[in-house]
Amino acid sequence: MTQRIVLWLLLWPALCWATPTKPEPAKYWIIFKDKDPSAAPALSPGTLHSRQLRGLPVDDTDRPLSANYLAQLRQTGVTPLCRSRWFNAVSAQLSPAHVAQVKQLSFVKELIPIDRHLVVTGLPDADLTRPQLAPVMNQIQANEFAAAGLTGRFVKVGVLDAGFFGADSAAALKHLFVRNGVRTVRDYVNAKKTKNDLFHNLESMSDFHGTEVMAAIAGLDPAENIQYGLATDATFYLARTDQGNREFRGEEDNWVQAIEWLDSLGVRLVNTSLGYARGFTDPKENYEPKQMDGHTSVISRAAQMAADKKGMLIVVSAGNEGDDRSWRIISTPADAQGVLAVGATNSRLWNRIGYSSIGPESLPYLKPNVSCFSLYGTSLSAPVITGFAACIMQANPRLTNREVIELIEKSSHLYPYGNNFVGYGVPQASRVLAMLRKQPLSATARSVNASGKSVSLPLGLNDKETVSIFRKKDETHVIQQEALKVSNGKLLIKRVNGEARTTVDLKKEVIEVIWD
Repeated sequence: MTQRIVLWLLLWPALCWATPTKPEPAKYWIIFKDKDPSAAPALSPGTLHSRQLRGLPVDDTDRPLSANYLAQLRQTGVTPLCRSRWFNAVSAQLSPAHVAQVKQLSFVKELIPIDRHLVVTGLPDADLTRPQLAPVMNQIQANEFAAAGLTGRFVKVGVLDAGFFGADSAAALKHLFVRNGVRTVRDYVNAKKTKNDLFHNLESMSDFHGTEVMAAIAGLDPAENIQYGLATDATFYLARTDQGNREFRGEEDNWVQAIEWLDSLGVRLVNTSLGYARGFTDPKENYEPKQMDGHTSVISRAAQMAADKKGMLIVVSAGNEGDDRSWRIISTPADAQGVLAVGATNSRLWNRIGYSSIGPESLPYLKPNVSCFSLYGTSLSAPVITGFAACIMQANPRLTNREVIELIEKSSHLYPYGNNFVGYGVPQASRVLAMLRKQPLSATARSVNASGKSVSLPLGLNDKETVSIFRKKDETHVIQQEALKVSNGKLLIKRVNGEARTTVDLKKEVIEVIWD
């Protein structure tokens, strides 16, 4: 069955929306002024030990909300909906009368309205019941990790997604459930749902999405002898944070609660193949491209906190707006500096596949970070790299999240000549293993100075072989990507207007042409 999936999230702007003619309860974040400094951190012993090993302090964001403040809120008739330790806040539906009343409470620092309008980013059409990711395993050299015995064993992986329908009966995931590899599941959309409800009750086609993501992280079908993901021995913690069959205003709350829950359980690696950009209600209420800055959306702020203060590695799909000329750029939370944002490449040339979102030129850092092959959206390229990260974390559990990201970037086939189309390119397991073993890496990158309007590069390739190039206006920002053919063993590049650099992608080697 073919189905277009849409994923939703609420905005969190600084300003309130226009008041309707007849005031009705609106949703707000209620920010508290402080916490009880004597309260014990709401963290598991495993999380505390992990923080200690990595030199990450336990701070006020780890302490629970004040029980006294929550009780006083309830006494005013306010019912807290969602709670956030990290932001020291609760969300609630407030009438105008309640707004005035809550503002007078001595412990309330601020009220922030939550925009009622939704934003959306879609996946390309796909057969969601048949994952077709096997080719990417060759691209990232999955056999190298397998030969080294790296399968994500002992690594906890969190998945924040739209649904996990059929996960416990999918052939590619059967091995996880046989060994109790899915430890716990939470539904933040509908708290009354049990694990069985999530696996067996289908509300919309979005409910397949998390199942496909899991398969891309850890899928293995012994009957067909096909491996779909790298982390076949990882342990999973699943959270449904997104509802796809109606306009629902709680996805923002859900994601924040879920990431805090995963942190409390000691989960250090999280895949979130959700991206938020524009809506289908009032266009004036949607995100604008300039807001993809890494700190405007609440989900990016939470993801950045998870990276900076909690030591979590958040792997995020870059977005699927690359073909949309009115948008094109990555969605949030892929814009957060501390996350590992993953784009998508073609299978043959390893350059950007059309739908894959590009990094905004306004960002002072590179996005996406890396990319890999996916026919069906960056939602299914990100989990491949999550599995890749799990193998690294198994090999050396003491690595920090930043160190794992650095290894993945340095292993990628275009490094150090990254760009805002595919980041540093496709990670290579053989190069990661060499770095983990502190072995010298073979030289795969070189630069060439060129002047004038053209340059001819001797490549030693067969005639008519196709080579991918990225024409760039500076070190990272692409003007356009092209495919050129080799002639007489040489590649002729004719410089275009505004071209300062050209990256020549030979897969096993990268050449950076620097124009005078």
